[in-house]
Amino acid sequence: MAKKKRSALKRIRQTRRRTTIKTLARSASRTAVKAAREATGDTGDVVRKAASALDKAAKRGGIHKNAARRRKSRLMKAAANKTT
Repeated sequence: MAKKKRSALKRIRQTRRRTTIKTLARSASRTAVKAAREATGDTGDVVRKAASALDKAAKRGGIHKNAARRRKSRLMKAAANKTT
């Protein structure tokens, strides 16, 4: 087997790190959205945290920015329907 170039080894390290960061951001946003959907009573603070988590995931590349906007919109809509 041929020896890997230094640049290839660096790309492997970068990819591994980037994948970990994106996975963590995506997981945190999913958890926050789930908590917001299951919240009862005053949901404002929980929904704000979920929206923030979605924005962070989009900024870090965990999810697409339009997907984050769509999920935030649906979450806000569900929270508004829950309070009325």
